Amino acid sequence: MKLSRFGRISMAFVALLAMGLGMTACGGGTVGYMWVLGTQYNQISGFKIDDYTGNLTTMVGSPYSSGGTNPIAIVVRPGGHYVYVVNKGIPATSTSPAVGGNIAEFSVGGDGVLTFQASYTSQGSTPVWAVMDTTGSYLYVLDQVSPDNVHGDITVFSIASDTGRLSLVPNQQLKNSNGTQLNYFPVGIKPTTMRLTGASCLFTLDSADNTLFPYSVSSGGQLNLVANSTITTQAVKATSLSASGSYLYITDAGATPNASQILPYSVGSSCSLNSVTGGAVANLPLTANPVYSFTDSKNKFFYVLNQSSTNSLNPSSSISFFNILSNGQLQANGDPNNPYPVGSGPVCMAEDPTNQYMYISSSVSNTVTGKLLNQNTGQLSDLTRGSSFPSAEMPSCMAISGSTSP
Repeated sequence: MKLSRFGRISMAFVALLAMGLGMTACGGGTVGYMWVLGTQYNQISGFKIDDYTGNLTTMVGSPYSSGGTNPIAIVVRPGGHYVYVVNKGIPATSTSPAVGGNIAEFSVGGDGVLTFQASYTSQGSTPVWAVMDTTGSYLYVLDQVSPDNVHGDITVFSIASDTGRLSLVPNQQLKNSNGTQLNYFPVGIKPTTMRLTGASCLFTLDSADNTLFPYSVSSGGQLNLVANSTITTQAVKATSLSASGSYLYITDAGATPNASQILPYSVGSSCSLNSVTGGAVANLPLTANPVYSFTDSKNKFFYVLNQSSTNSLNPSSSISFFNILSNGQLQANGDPNNPYPVGSGPVCMAEDPTNQYMYISSSVSNTVTGKLLNQNTGQLSDLTRGSSFPSAEMPSCMAISGSTSP
């Protein structure tokens, strides 16, 4: 069939338009942006997520500098215009001095490209995690060592809506021995991570004694001490903390690999915790060394990253998958492929904005593994066109954002 001159021009215009939108006959355009932290060379790998396949394409200019040393946590502000990276720093050795940690702010440009904006320091040292309130107004940064050199602490920053700049929020509840307000909020000893439950409670997981330290969140970014300032858990070796609505989950590596389990709690008034009916849930058979847990955006499914197994002949890494029941209890999903294989040394997990795909960063294999997500059942399967993508060396955590919005 021959086309008129007008028809040929129209087809050419459509082809150009598709190219401009990043679309092809085999893909559906970019559905989101992913940033993966690499600790080996202090880098951030940037990827575009293909809507049709879930495949990852490297961004222009990637990898980017992390703006500090030893990047381990990353947060995206709602709207997708700003990204914050927590650089842990490194301790002194016999041959080199210590390098302090910091929080690096980046703006997000076209196609997810990152541009460094500014660097900030928390009030303590060795920052290890950060969370943001749902409005994107406040950033909470967790330090393993507070200014008293005994406990950990949370430094609170307000976020400028127009520039993303951070400003310190003083603690209006506590004063130091000189009678001046503290610029931080004390927590337990050697905290490793923290989670917000809804918009009212913030919990830190303190690895020195496997306890939780709760704060209630109030206006102005303030954190208020509650009656039970330290909550004892049944964990032997608590490794991660995740939240799902009004429920909180601790992964416990246990005293032995066979003791690996998940501890589910319901969050009550004044940020109190109660064990969910049924108590602890055993991790899946043959899994070991759980290091990270993740709940999906609909609070229906729960996933655990296991770095090894109890099978000495096949010490592979895997993902354990559980359904979240109406009372917050967990039930192992009956998928015969559960637990799912993943790259060696998994450390972090994230979901794309359209709930089609899951991604896992693995620190030993230096890869990101992509999985198809069944939105109805939560089951995972390999992407149709390859599921493993190289990332920055020794990746730690990751973050995903949709296209930027006002």
